[in-house]
Amino acid sequence: MPTNSAGLRVSQDRPPAGPVISGFSGGGFRIDGIVMAGALLTPEWARPWTDPVIVEAALAPLLDIAPQPEFLLLGTGPDLVRPSPRFVAAIEARGIGVEAMDSRAAARAWGVLRGEDRWIVAALMPL
Repeated sequence: MPTNSAGLRVSQDRPPAGPVISGFSGGGFRIDGIVMAGALLTPEWARPWTDPVIVEAALAPLLDIAPQPEFLLLGTGPDLVRPSPRFVAAIEARGIGVEAMDSRAAARAWGVLRGEDRWIVAALMPL
């Protein structure tokens, strides 16, 4: 699959439904033409994540969508920071998986997985 100038994979057939991360800008992400330092994404919307904290309550807008997402892509900033086992257990108790990685990798994974129409959510901490 071809990539854009930011190294993000882009589908030649059709863009994924919902928010598209087209690149990186400063310490954040270019999403549908808007730069966001941190971001919360669902297949239907993207919002700035202005006070990024990895706690279940802060991610409720993502976790409470219907239908329930397959998993949460958790971008932990410039480096991978493993979320606490308690946080992961709380999310998995809802039937939602957790995939943690650095935020650049999570942004790339978002494009690939949404290109496959996977019903996922993402929380991306600033770069």
